Amino acid sequence: MFGNLRHIAESAAARLWVAAAFALLVACSTKTEVTDQIDISAAPRQVGDSILAIQSVNGEQSLRVEAPRMEKYEFDTLSYELFPAGFDVFSYKDGNLETSIRAKKARHTVHKDKSETWEVFGNVVITNYINGQVLKTDTLYWDRYEHKIFTNCYVEMSSPQGFMQGYGMESDEQARNAEILRPFDSFTRIAEDSLYVDTANFIGPILDPAKINADLKVKGKDGK
Repeated sequence: MFGNLRHIAESAAARLWVAAAFALLVACSTKTEVTDQIDISAAPRQVGDSILAIQSVNGEQSLRVEAPRMEKYEFDTLSYELFPAGFDVFSYKDGNLETSIRAKKARHTVHKDKSETWEVFGNVVITNYINGQVLKTDTLYWDRYEHKIFTNCYVEMSSPQGFMQGYGMESDEQARNAEILRPFDSFTRIAEDSLYVDTANFIGPILDPAKINADLKVKGKDGK
């Protein structure tokens, strides 16, 4: 009798272990892993590497754009192309390089009403090779319809005519006629560096030492 009871108990225990193992197996097989929610709108719709775009007018190159990477994003009210690894623009006149713009990042935004915004930012350097002018700022905007570039940030501008700095700048898109809106501590060179005009300290003309010595000589009675 005890043997039968022991057999029944062992059989019941075995069935219990089998049922528990089966339940555990089912629970593990039906378990669903939960990951962080993915925002599809934050992912670029299009990606391109080693971007090169060339614009020509009457068979002559007028504009060249180079960028290591381009990412395009689309939303309900706007879309934009982001250039996160740098951006170079080269403008040509009569086939010759006239102006270049270099920046760490750039963004081209197209709004729902079809208006466009160009922004370049991060160590922006604009060089006009014809005028010998170099302009540096942090952020620059380009209005393609008005054909002008502008910024409200701090600006440094150097050229053969001198050095200027200040806040705010407006210019045509080739940077031929750049104007700093609120300049300070600037100076101008006139006539091959013969005269300096400084807003803080007037330095005056550079004098010839030989002429200075001649003027300092005391004339004798004979006038010599």
